Amino acid sequence: MRRVGIKDVAALAGVSVGTVSHVLNRPEVVADATRLRVEQAIGELGFVRNGAAGTLRAGRSQVLGLVVMDVTNPFFTDIARGAEDVANGNGYVVILGNSDESDDKERNYLRVLQEQQVAGVLITPVHDDSTRLRQLRDVGTSVVLVDRAALGTDQCSVSVDNVAGGRLAAEHLLSLGHKEITFVTGPSAIRQCADRRAGVKAALRNAGIALGGGLQEVVVPAMNVASGRAAGEKLLQGKRKPRAVFCANDLLAVGVMHVLLRAGVRVPEDVMVVGYDDIYAAESAAVPLTTIRQPTYQMGRMAAELMISECEQPEQHAHQQILFQPTLVARNSTGRPV
Repeated sequence: MRRVGIKDVAALAGVSVGTVSHVLNRPEVVADATRLRVEQAIGELGFVRNGAAGTLRAGRSQVLGLVVMDVTNPFFTDIARGAEDVANGNGYVVILGNSDESDDKERNYLRVLQEQQVAGVLITPVHDDSTRLRQLRDVGTSVVLVDRAALGTDQCSVSVDNVAGGRLAAEHLLSLGHKEITFVTGPSAIRQCADRRAGVKAALRNAGIALGGGLQEVVVPAMNVASGRAAGEKLLQGKRKPRAVFCANDLLAVGVMHVLLRAGVRVPEDVMVVGYDDIYAAESAAVPLTTIRQPTYQMGRMAAELMISECEQPEQHAHQQILFQPTLVARNSTGRPV
């Protein structure tokens, strides 16, 4: 079946194409009887306006793209909700893309969003290489980094001080008497992982503990529960069983704890575990998880506010690099000092 067009609506309503256009865009200038006749024809034909064509005529889109690394992670779900609430309140809609921490998927999403001429892109990029994002900005598409600090002052970003967060987690474990920390993390190319590792190292140095003996690492390919389980199996197979484990996010921590508890390892009596993000599952886990909280919903809201400001007032807009501070939430998984 061919697509119903504006000419079909005009023919059924017995009006000109210009009148139908007025009903769609400036209904206040059309007589009530005529407007009702056009609206009835639209309903009968199931006409849907061509948003892309309208964008070309108006020179402005009301669509924002949001590309995150893992849509199954509640951390990104909360960010998306915050961004969507602000966007919806300002007459915008949000298209969500999931890169799965894949360069190829991210590249494809950015290509499609550019082709659709979205007003702007909110993104947690897989890597720091900003070539593709710079190309988007060069053609007039606004870009705001989410959960990733901008490297310069020429674009907006909303992030959390992940070095401080890693330091908070390590300092908490050190305060409970531990001298060695096992860090379960994703690829170092993900800046959040690298920054949280840097925070752990800073805490150990400040405590006078040599990194060679005080820090053990388990690197996994992805930051999800399945990778956490794989890390947990690796910890059980090691010659030296860890006593203090810090995971780069809560999903990894949940996976690690699942394996430990299934093997009869007690948390926190035998092993203490700390996560990162404070997703809903952290508090409701079999052993409520100590974690580093990030203000995820607020991050999404702030990112969308910056984006809409840049889209609607490009001349007056001033780029901002917002940096939130994380906080420690102590729960049962570290509830007993060594």
